[in-house]
Amino acid sequence: LQWLRNPGPQHEKRTLFGDMVCFLFITPLATISGWLCLRGAVDHLHFSSRLEAVGLIALTVALFTIYLFWTLVSFRYHCRLYNEWRRTNQRVILLMPKSANIPSNQQSLLGLQSLKRNSKETIV
Repeated sequence: LQWLRNPGPQHEKRTLFGDMVCFLFITPLATISGWLCLRGAVDHLHFSSRLEAVGLIALTVALFTIYLFWTLVSFRYHCRLYNEWRRTNQRVILLMPKSANIPSNQQSLLGLQSLKRNSKETIV
């Protein structure tokens, strides 16, 4: 979620949103199309020619191969973008040692800030 809130390049966010929308539309369409092709292939095997059944089975295999290829390439692309973002956008918090020069109210504020830090932040 931090990556989505980051005011960085909008192109990656639009690409992620577009791929998610495509995934939500293409998944049911590919499933229904594959089922219809296989159902047609079974019907052709029982009542008609085997050549049409083999063609429908080949069409189903091609459809699911393309779908899986697109899904894997898209997932790999977004994982690579996320890992690159994590590598270049690390949050670092500098903790000041308690000193006699700092008034007690500022020390308590520093203590509260250090309690609020996330586990992924690096302490220096």
